[in-house]
Amino acid sequence: MEQSGTINKAAQTVIDHCLDRALKVATAESCTGGLVAGALTSISGSSGAVDRGFVTYSNEAKAEMLGVDPALITLYGAVSEPVARAMAEGALAHSRADISVAITGIAGPGGGSDTKPVGLVHFASARKGRGTHHLERRYGDLGRENVRAEAVLDALSLILDRAKED
Repeated sequence: MEQSGTINKAAQTVIDHCLDRALKVATAESCTGGLVAGALTSISGSSGAVDRGFVTYSNEAKAEMLGVDPALITLYGAVSEPVARAMAEGALAHSRADISVAITGIAGPGGGSDTKPVGLVHFASARKGRGTHHLERRYGDLGRENVRAEAVLDALSLILDRAKED
């Protein structure tokens, strides 16, 4: 990833902030395939802030590991706000984390459509007792690795934002 230095710096900031506030994080990743968890756990001392990561690439994994209702996937598609929200909430429910982030999208080069183009990524972040937030990004067809790298940066930013909530 071209942005590896930026990702590493962002991950360090997230880990530092979570350690300072004694917060644990869980990730639920589809199109990023564990890259967010990987970025976080590349930081020394991250075991004090990272609880676990779920790589739920298939629809079945989203349902089995996170409890996402298959009807949501059928109705809205895996790359959608309702599924991202359910993934984030499921990650909290199936972990000991205080904060979760979920990512589901179309990294390309194929798989896009007119309504869901390559580069479309839905994020959700949940914090215990504080609700779930959603973010939609349309990065465009930047190439698979660039879409994934941008998604990692946005996911880290979401975790940091949730960690800063009082």
